[in-house]
Amino acid sequence: MAAEGFRGPKQVWNAFLWSMKGLRAGWRHEASFRLEACLAVVLIPLGLWLGHGGVEKFVLILAPMLVLSAELLNSAIEAVVDKVSPEFNELAGRAKDMGSAAVFVLLVLVVLSWGLILGPRLFG
Repeated sequence: MAAEGFRGPKQVWNAFLWSMKGLRAGWRHEASFRLEACLAVVLIPLGLWLGHGGVEKFVLILAPMLVLSAELLNSAIEAVVDKVSPEFNELAGRAKDMGSAAVFVLLVLVVLSWGLILGPRLFG
């Protein structure tokens, strides 16, 4: 149920704590999230170092962050689907596959953005 009324510092703090709980759950229960988080820990500082100017740095950082976000959403979809319908269902399988596809598309974005920005410097 959505909170009503004024959202003060306490509610903002609680939202932050729930977000941290979600990140811990992603780390603890999802191997893919751990792998992508480790990749982001390497790519984000590299993006800050290798990017020329604010826009390049932003794009090189944004792509891995989007992967992490999509992985968390995909994991949430999978958890809800498994809770609601543990037996196989075509629609449940489709939801899981589409969540996985969203992560894949963003991984392609990482490769494309890094390749298009850094490729000409390395191979040009």
